[in-house]
Amino acid sequence: MKNKMLLLMAALVVFLKISAQDSDTKVILITLDGYRWQELFTGADPLLIGNKEYVHEMDALKEAFWRETPEERRETLMPFFWTQVSKMGQLHGNRTLGSKVNLTNTMWFSYPGYNEILTGTADDKNIRSNDKIENPNTTILERYNNTSEGKGKVAAFGSWDVFPFIINEKRSGVPVNAGFETATGNLNEREKFLNELQGQVPSPWGSVRLDAFTHHYALEHMKKEHPKLLFISYGETDDFAHDGEYQAYLKSAHNTDALIKELWDFTQQDDFYKDQTVFIITTDHGRGTEPLDTWRSHGADIKGADQVWMVTFGKGIKALGEVKQEEQLHSDQIAPTLLNILDVPVPKEMGGLPLKL
Repeated sequence: MKNKMLLLMAALVVFLKISAQDSDTKVILITLDGYRWQELFTGADPLLIGNKEYVHEMDALKEAFWRETPEERRETLMPFFWTQVSKMGQLHGNRTLGSKVNLTNTMWFSYPGYNEILTGTADDKNIRSNDKIENPNTTILERYNNTSEGKGKVAAFGSWDVFPFIINEKRSGVPVNAGFETATGNLNEREKFLNELQGQVPSPWGSVRLDAFTHHYALEHMKKEHPKLLFISYGETDDFAHDGEYQAYLKSAHNTDALIKELWDFTQQDDFYKDQTVFIITTDHGRGTEPLDTWRSHGADIKGADQVWMVTFGKGIKALGEVKQEEQLHSDQIAPTLLNILDVPVPKEMGGLPLKL
């Protein structure tokens, strides 16, 4: 009888420990590099989709993404965001409705944007280029990795090869797979295949790989390691825009919508993530609109390149849908918000206040 009671007590302790672990909130932070709020909230741009300078297969592109109203166009372009996320989460940044999200850094390009998102503070003094310099600032990935709850449960995947420096992989101890890096360690068959395939599929760019590799490396890592805090940065939208390829820009955005849906669907059937995961999605900078050719560009001299957006859904997120009220949010609020969600103290040096989501 005594032995039976001891076994029952031991089983109860194990059950309570597992239950406590399963109740921990997990966070997936995602960025779409240089993706404009205009396409997110109004779909294909009427001034660009019919412009021969930026579109080579106009009829096919219009058939795929052109619809009469902005609401129809955005749902066609990003169906997961507008048929599912809009019902269970929040979409901030439709400036035509008064919802504004802006950068606080004054550079308005990638490294400063990612530093602001990941550290909660703009650093115009030290982060003034996209050069591969080790970030002197501490990201939320590093902060969480330095806690007992987060140690070894943080990872980052990016298409751009500068992320090991932005995250300061050497100092932080956060594993970063970015650029054309392959998966390492105890590989499963799918990771071995991805490693082989990545070497055989040429990217159009020298410093950015195709997003499918970033996505599937991250997804396999989620299946194997179950990180509590995961950062994924998709990069194609920015580079196709720089190339002036509006057709590829739209197709990439549409594809990324499907990739994010795949991540969400996985979390909803995996016991570790199911009903315990918050998604926050944003971009590192905006792009121009006037003159028209500035849609290809960003930076301090491009009007509107500081205009960004923010989408969130998952555990505990109030279902507001598309925010239609006056508000002013900033990218430096994302980091303290995530620390709040993960129950990590917010440092005083962070510039923005946590969002009440």
